[in-house]
Amino acid sequence: MKFCQYGSNNGRIVFYFHGAPGAPEEGSIFDLEGKSHDLTFICLDRFSVDPSIKGEAYYKALAAEISRIASGKKVDFVGFSIGAFIAVQIIRYMPDSVDNLHLVSAAAPLEAGSYLDAMAGKQVFQLAKAAPALFVLLSYWQGLLAWLSPKLLFRLLFASAAGEDKLLVADNEFRAALTKALKACFVGRVRGYARDIGLYVKPWKTSLVQVSVNTHIWHGAEDNWSPPPMAEYLGSAIPGCTSTKVFNGLSHYSCLYKAVPSICNSLGNA
Repeated sequence: MKFCQYGSNNGRIVFYFHGAPGAPEEGSIFDLEGKSHDLTFICLDRFSVDPSIKGEAYYKALAAEISRIASGKKVDFVGFSIGAFIAVQIIRYMPDSVDNLHLVSAAAPLEAGSYLDAMAGKQVFQLAKAAPALFVLLSYWQGLLAWLSPKLLFRLLFASAAGEDKLLVADNEFRAALTKALKACFVGRVRGYARDIGLYVKPWKTSLVQVSVNTHIWHGAEDNWSPPPMAEYLGSAIPGCTSTKVFNGLSHYSCLYKAVPSICNSLGNA
């Protein structure tokens, strides 16, 4: 399986799980801090996994690949947005191999509360739940848009940006990085993206009781992609949760950017 690597070449191994939409290149935000704290960040190209591999078989395949790369060493996980959901599912298959789990702007199970109305992606998730085939068609349309006009797709996805995400949207470097990630996500990887969303919208809150590793939650108070009540729920439902940090004024991506130095500092001193 392909992956991107950032930070130190031979440091403590940390697996980063990007969002959906998202791409392995998203892990580049950890590069500088990873080098400073001797951390090696690895981000799997999970959307490239054979789309016929689904459900538990998918999680097992990712766990097996992580174990292969780690070669017996203990690792840490950082999951962002829906990537946090994927990280939780994988940990169930390797609980003794993961020391720390950091969940950033994490998306909680939809069945755990009345979250949809407050989510910027409400229509997408509703479609994925009610009409999976139509959702896949929508995803292919997004893929076409990502190929023909990725900047337009970026503007559509971030039209409802809240908090300090508004400042990020106006930043040229952020726009360039996210536009590139969107293209990498949708062009040639639509089925992989659709698989993650399809799995996320199904019930999975019962899996949280199996997460006993040391867990930290980072969330923005203005997050309208993963509403703040999601952080509260995850903090109460995960037995291994030891801390929850909510940043005032921050939303989805701005929380990730803010949390990176603290996460690296924590893992570097572990």
